[in-house]
Amino acid sequence: QVQLVESGGGLVQAGGSLRLSCAASGDIFSRYGTGWFRQAPGKEREFVGAIRRTGGSTTYAESVKGRFTLSRDNAKNTVYLQMNSLKPEDTAVYYCAARNTILVGSTTQEYDYWGQGTQVTVSS
Repeated sequence: QVQLVESGGGLVQAGGSLRLSCAASGDIFSRYGTGWFRQAPGKEREFVGAIRRTGGSTTYAESVKGRFTLSRDNAKNTVYLQMNSLKPEDTAVYYCAARNTILVGSTTQEYDYWGQGTQVTVSS
């Protein structure tokens, strides 16, 4: 199994950028497809984006498409979420998730391992 730790969250003004990292340990990370989700207070956890274990394919929620970019460095066991043009509605706790599979999806049920989350706050 794999353990995930997110970092890079913080407070940023609208229009700014942040880069989140998801560091993995405990198994060969290149076996795992990885997704990012977020959860705002009082709302359901929602899909942000996912990247295949090879890094060759990514998918994004419509709300972040064109602003957020996923990448991964399997040599460093890390997945990155670059967030640009941030909006107040992007404020949430961001979670990294993983599953030992080729294809990765957009629902929480499709992932087996989760990090503890990192807070992102975007001020207007």
